[in-house]
Amino acid sequence: MTARSNRRHLGTFFRALMIAAAVAAPMLAVQSVRAGSSQFIGETPSMSSGAGFVLMVSLQRS
Repeated sequence: MTARSNRRHLGTFFRALMIAAAVAAPMLAVQSVRAGSSQFIGETPSMSSGAGFVLMVSLQRS
């Protein structure tokens, strides 16, 4: 009975440890990223064609 209980508690502890590691990993990775103008996440910024403004003006007139 005691061995089964210990095994169950060990499994629960291991599962909680894995969840804590999955939650903490992104936070630890953010600290190692150096911010600067040369590094960015996503696409490069580009000039807009202005189509959104044209659509907004045309929808206001209708």
